[in-house]
Amino acid sequence: MRRRAGDTKTVARPGESKEQESRVETSKLKARLDSFIGKQLGEGSTPPDPVNVPMIRHWVDAMDDQNPIYLDEQSAEATRHGGIVAPPAMLQTWTMGRPRIQGLAERGGTASDYSEESPISVLDEAGFTATRATNSELEFIRYLRPGDEIFGVTVIESISDEKKTALGTGYFVTWVTTYSDQHGETVGRQTFRVLKFKSALPEQGA
Repeated sequence: MRRRAGDTKTVARPGESKEQESRVETSKLKARLDSFIGKQLGEGSTPPDPVNVPMIRHWVDAMDDQNPIYLDEQSAEATRHGGIVAPPAMLQTWTMGRPRIQGLAERGGTASDYSEESPISVLDEAGFTATRATNSELEFIRYLRPGDEIFGVTVIESISDEKKTALGTGYFVTWVTTYSDQHGETVGRQTFRVLKFKSALPEQGA
């Protein structure tokens, strides 16, 4: 804003009102996003199947993991585990339903849907429709055994301020899924982060 000499009226610089409107809209969006922090994202994941040897076999074959504690009962019994256990990296696998390909990346690889009132949906509505998974961290508390039933509950941990990145302007959304067994005991956690952004790349054909 500036004033002309001898004039008490305030004159807006070109584009200043649009900048102010943009700041207000950004502030409103961030306040709405912050309201999700600490809240559950979607419905809790229920196990389509208990931990089982056939799925373990498919996984170790795909990963070429030859550790005998995953399939060889005799070898596994001779270890501190006392029997077959599942590979720790399969933790998320046990809560996955039959996959829906659409939106899989935005859901961090899970089969469950987000409700319309979620930070992902809010950012989509605000034009931040592109998604890039940035990192995932797994915490393993105990090995899982055949017969265990694993449940997952996902909570929004944090949402960044608007950031300018090489991909475009957007927000980093982080959620934590806590996995528990049929007895309600926590067996592991996964922290997953995505960038929801407006792409800085020109659209094809533009």
